[in-house]
Amino acid sequence: MSGENEKPSLVYGEIKDNPNVLDLEKITIMKSAVDSEDVRMEHKIRLNQNGDDTNQTIKLYKRRWFIVLLFSSYSLCNSFQWIQYGIINNIFMRFYGVESFTIDWMSMIYMLTYIPFIFPVTWLLDKKGLRVIALVATAMNCAGTWIKVTSVRPNLFAVTMLGQFCCSLAQVFILGMPSKIASVWFGSEEVSTACSIGVFGNQLGIAIGFLVPPILVPNVEDMDQLAYHISIMFYITAGVATLLFLLVVMVFQERPELPPTQAQATARCISPEQYSYTASILRLLRNKPFLLLILTYGLNVGCFYAVGTLLNRMIIEHYPGEELNAGRIGLTIIIAGMVGSLICGIWLDRTKTYKQTTLTVYIMSFVGMLVYAFTLSLGHLWVVFLTAGALGFFMTGYLPLGFEFGVELTYPECEGTSSGLLNCSAQVFGIMFTICQGKIIDNYGTLAGNIFLCVFLFIGSVLTGFIKSDLQRQKANQLAKAAV
Repeated sequence: MSGENEKPSLVYGEIKDNPNVLDLEKITIMKSAVDSEDVRMEHKIRLNQNGDDTNQTIKLYKRRWFIVLLFSSYSLCNSFQWIQYGIINNIFMRFYGVESFTIDWMSMIYMLTYIPFIFPVTWLLDKKGLRVIALVATAMNCAGTWIKVTSVRPNLFAVTMLGQFCCSLAQVFILGMPSKIASVWFGSEEVSTACSIGVFGNQLGIAIGFLVPPILVPNVEDMDQLAYHISIMFYITAGVATLLFLLVVMVFQERPELPPTQAQATARCISPEQYSYTASILRLLRNKPFLLLILTYGLNVGCFYAVGTLLNRMIIEHYPGEELNAGRIGLTIIIAGMVGSLICGIWLDRTKTYKQTTLTVYIMSFVGMLVYAFTLSLGHLWVVFLTAGALGFFMTGYLPLGFEFGVELTYPECEGTSSGLLNCSAQVFGIMFTICQGKIIDNYGTLAGNIFLCVFLFIGSVLTGFIKSDLQRQKANQLAKAAV
C-alpha cells in the first residue's frame, strides 16, 4: 500500500533513454522541468553530474518571504525618489530657479540611465548573482540620498541632479530583479505571486512619492523655510536608505541552500562556461512573440511613466493650488494598481491564462485612459480620483503581467535578461511619451496630451492580440509530467 501512495520522482537518466521523448523535448525537460507536485514536501531527484548520481533535495524555506520583502523595501525607497521632484514640480522650479522641463528630467533621468546600463547589469546578474546586485543597488541608492542632503541650496541644482543620477543608476540594479528572485526562491505555484510582491514594492514607493513630498514640502514663500522642508525630506530618505543598505549587507542571501524547484536544481548543475549571455540575447531577439511583447509592454508602461511624471502639471492646470490633491491622486493611481497587481498575480498562478489576462488588462488600460482624459477638466476632483483609480488598477496592474508573460514566452532563458529587455523598452517609450505629451500639453492643453497617449494604448491593445501564446514554461511542466 505504501508503494501505491508514493509519488514517483523524475529521474533524468530515464528521460535521456526514453525513445518516446523527442530530442528537443529531452533538452527542454533536462533544463527546465518544474516540480508540479506539492513542493512543501521534500522530493528527491537524481542529477547526473560528472558521471555520478547524487540526490538533490527540493525544499521551500520560510526565509524566502523575508528576502522578497527586503527587496521590495529597498525597491520602494528607490522608486519613491523617481517622482519626489515631479509631484511638486512648481515648488522645485521656484527653489532652484529652473524651468518645468528641467524638473521633468529629474524623473526622466531614471528612464535615460536605464537604457545604456541594463545590458552590463543583466550580464553581472547572470555572472555574480542576486546578492552582488542587491549590494550595488542599495549602496548606489544610499550614496545618492546623501548627495541630495548636501544640495539644499538654490545654486546647487547640479548637485541634486548628481544625487538623482546615482539613484537612477541604482534603479537599473532593481527593476529586473522580481522575476529572478521569484524563480530562485519560490515554488512553481508561487512564482507569479512572488513576482507581484516584488513589483508591489516599486509601486508602493511611487505611491509614497506621490503622497509624502507635498506634505513635507509645502509651497511656502520664504526660501529659507522652503530649504528647511526640503532638507527634512532628504534626511528622512537618506536614513531609510542607509538602514536598508545595512540590512542587505547583513542578511540578504544569494540563494536558498536547497533549490525550490526541479528547474532550479538543474540550473545549478549548468556550469558558467555552458551559458552565453550574447547567445541568450540573440535568441530572445529572434523570438517573435517576445518581440511583440517588448513593443506592447513599452507602450503601456511608457504611458504610465508619462502620466506619473506630468501629473502635477495636469492637475494644477485645472485645479490651481491643489498640489496636495495632485499627490493624493497619484497615490490613488498606485494603490489601485498594487491591488490590481496582486489580484493578477494570484489569478495567473491559479489559471495560467497569460495572454487572455494580459489582453483584457491592456484593453481596460486604454478604456481607463480614455475616460480619465475626458473627465479631467470637468471641475470635480472626486471624479478625477475615481477615474484615476480605475486607470491605475489596470495600467499599473499590467506591470507584473508583462514580466511573467515574458518569462513564459522565453523560458528557459534567464529571467533577468527578459525582464531587462522589457524594462528597456518601457524607458525608451517613457522618455518619448513624457517629452511629447509635455510639449502637447504646453501648446494644446491636457486633453490633447492624454488623447496622444490613448492612441498608443489602442495600438498596444491591437498588437497584444497578435502575440502567439507560446508558453514554454507550461510546456515544460506538461512534458515533465508525461515523462514521469
